[in-house]
Amino acid sequence: MQSDDPQSLKRVKKCDIDVHPTEKALVLHYELEASILGETGDPMHKGRKECQKIIRLRSLNAGTDIPSLARKVVEECKLIHASKLAEVEHLLLYLQGRKKPSSKLEKKEKKPVQPKELMPFEGMEIDEEANINKIDAYMELLYEGFPEKIRGSTLILQLARNPDNLEELLHNETAFGALARVLREDWKQSVELASTIVYIFFCFSSFSQFHTLITHYKIGALCMTIIEHELRKYDLWQDEFEKKDKAYILPDPDNQTLRKEHEKTLKKYQGLLLKQEQLLQVAFYLLLNLSEDTRTELKMRNKNIVHLLVKTLDRENDELLVLVVSFLKKLSIFLENKNDMAEMDTVEKLALLVPCEHEDLLNVTLRLLHNLSFDTGLRTKMVQVGLLPKLTALLGNDSHKHVAMCILYHISVDDKSKSMFAYTDCIPQLMQMLFEHGEERIDTELISFCINLAANKRNAQIICEGNGLKMLMKRALRLKDPLLMKMIRNISQHDGHLKQLFIDFVGDLAAQIKQEGDEEFVIECLGTMANLTIADLDWELLLKEYNLVPYLKDHLKPGSAEDDLILEVVIMIGTVSMDDSCAVMLAKSGIIPALIELLNAQQEDDEFVCQIIYVFYQMVFHQATRDVIIKDTQAPAYLIDLMHDKNTEIRKVCDNTLDIIAEYDEEWGKKIQNEKFRWHNSQWLEMVESRQMEDTEPYLYGDDPDDLDQPDLFYSTDGMMPPEPGLSPDFYNQFHAQNGDFNSCNGADGRPATAYGFRPDEPFFQGY
Repeated sequence: MQSDDPQSLKRVKKCDIDVHPTEKALVLHYELEASILGETGDPMHKGRKECQKIIRLRSLNAGTDIPSLARKVVEECKLIHASKLAEVEHLLLYLQGRKKPSSKLEKKEKKPVQPKELMPFEGMEIDEEANINKIDAYMELLYEGFPEKIRGSTLILQLARNPDNLEELLHNETAFGALARVLREDWKQSVELASTIVYIFFCFSSFSQFHTLITHYKIGALCMTIIEHELRKYDLWQDEFEKKDKAYILPDPDNQTLRKEHEKTLKKYQGLLLKQEQLLQVAFYLLLNLSEDTRTELKMRNKNIVHLLVKTLDRENDELLVLVVSFLKKLSIFLENKNDMAEMDTVEKLALLVPCEHEDLLNVTLRLLHNLSFDTGLRTKMVQVGLLPKLTALLGNDSHKHVAMCILYHISVDDKSKSMFAYTDCIPQLMQMLFEHGEERIDTELISFCINLAANKRNAQIICEGNGLKMLMKRALRLKDPLLMKMIRNISQHDGHLKQLFIDFVGDLAAQIKQEGDEEFVIECLGTMANLTIADLDWELLLKEYNLVPYLKDHLKPGSAEDDLILEVVIMIGTVSMDDSCAVMLAKSGIIPALIELLNAQQEDDEFVCQIIYVFYQMVFHQATRDVIIKDTQAPAYLIDLMHDKNTEIRKVCDNTLDIIAEYDEEWGKKIQNEKFRWHNSQWLEMVESRQMEDTEPYLYGDDPDDLDQPDLFYSTDGMMPPEPGLSPDFYNQFHAQNGDFNSCNGADGRPATAYGFRPDEPFFQGY
């Protein structure tokens, strides 16, 4: 390609064609060679320059005739040689079929939608098309009156919305400073002008390399000031509109003149609101882009950005709400921001957005609620504002089922909230999901949620309605699923009718125990059987039929299996020992010495110690086993040593067991009495010595005889021993003792409080 200038020669070399990464456009990369010719026509000087040209194909759609469009592109663009027609056609076909990448809810957060194009304000409609070469002329308009400033900023915005022009705009040294100055000085005078200039800065904020420059001119701080001012203005508008609304409607509802005045005022108010929301949208989005830097985000937090965002949740503009909720979700991962949201009743406002017809808004609202649901207080607030039935209804929506279930799972962690699920249709939906999995393993989130719900008695009753328990047992036994069996185990811990339902399945559970397989599954089967403290169950027949006594004894040896499995065997023996004939069978098999050996090996583990002593407690109720324990073993001596253990539950079990032993054996009764006296005496002496060492009290009792009535002078263990982590008293009140007077033990059926599910080193809920 040659120019018309006889003194120069320009030639295009090596033109490559590619597609634009985001737009429907072709990108030409070519090298331009320029030569200056002498009088004889020979080149005197040569130069080369790398160039790029973008050919935008705005008319390209699914129905476009690609061959015709390719010929038109080649004909009109002189940089493309006719031999590249096939290549152009191939690239156009690719652009025609290219789709935007989709994002999955559970894998990647959907990015908030970009602000829509600013609607033309009054005075902003411009026929002229912006030209990058006239940037200086546009900048001069910023120094004129408001119409000229709006015109100039609008033309600059047209340029800034094309990313290819940003670098060129940046090279104009006065452009950034002039725009920042006009915004700082005139933003209160014109919403149109403020919106346009903030939009220009927003275009730059979309690229991280420009953030330093935006921060240098303090545009972020200025945007927060603008937002705060606009929100205060909105409150004034609301108050004024309400007053006018009452003035127009209340005096005479049928007065057409007043009604027209009211409609005129409403139309004006809606116009102002639309312009304001456009400004808020671009300002918030600019701040969201800048918050990529956590240091900048911290500055925003110190300027109360959370307060501004939460206050904006009262709006009805869906696009603005998507942006605001997305921003809040980004901020919610930090504790300080989450606490600010809790103080501002954010959950109550978010509850109004669930459900909503706008899919993006519903999606991001649920994601924010999920982040907030990690806080116990906010989970409680979600239940109070009525989110539970709303979230339950979303379980049937494939687009939002996953995140809704995650929120409900977090709510199910709290014991107070578990019972609320019984008043929704959540459990029937979950049961249907469980059985729809076929032979596949159940999703971890789903089964974890079900495990938590099964820990509540009313929920467990709903789960077992019809053939619920039968179907769960059938599936668990077929697939050897330990998590599903854990859910069944939680159901088995509830007294009354629910335990009776398990009588039909004890044989199946017993058969699973002796099979070689998944140890976790065996542990859950053992735990389920250990919960079945019911009178109608013939334990002796079960032990004999499945030959379980040797299995139980073999698994009491330290190191014979994992500690969790050995512990479940001990708990199982404690349950079986409630039956007189079973207790005798176990004693004759030599299980008591095996328990003592295990007690010595696990003396540092309070859980093992407590459960082994509980077995002794059950056995001393029966004459045959009581004689074996008292006369043939050193179990009473071990119990005496543990009378003053630091663990409250261990002390309670020991005291009750020793009381029974003392009642039936005079010799051990004296030893127990002497040990109790020695202990109390040592405690008394220790207290007296500590009193004597106090300088402020020269005499122990003082001169007033009434001092002897002070309760703190008498021995008491209250406050001396730290309580062992366990369940709240309300949980244990539902249980009752079955064997003797053992009400001081706070576990189910008199079992110690550190029984299954509530070990000090485990949470009270199923995690995933």
